[in-house]
Amino acid sequence: MSSTHPAQLISEFVDDADMRELVDLFVSELPQRIEAIRGALGTQRYRDLQRLAHQLKGAAGGYGFPTIGAAAGVLEGTLKQNDEPPVARLRGEVDALIALCNRAAGA
Repeated sequence: MSSTHPAQLISEFVDDADMRELVDLFVSELPQRIEAIRGALGTQRYRDLQRLAHQLKGAAGGYGFPTIGAAAGVLEGTLKQNDEPPVARLRGEVDALIALCNRAAGA
């Protein structure tokens, strides 16, 4: 039986004792961030969605999750470039970002 679960994303700071607690806190807060992102997309609050993506981009990079940061940056860029962003594209980018967030693991 093969596993269909993608590999966990581990922080680049996994071996840094000083960062361990902060990384765990960041990971523990991801479900709230995901809900806020889903809510902003679902209610078409694109400025809020852009702000949430920007915040996640910075935080993810700061806690050693560059792939999450990059995906948040893609979403932020799409929102910056379009006053009326293509909803299908946004949904795809949000889904990809959430999938990465769901793979993040604490120390």
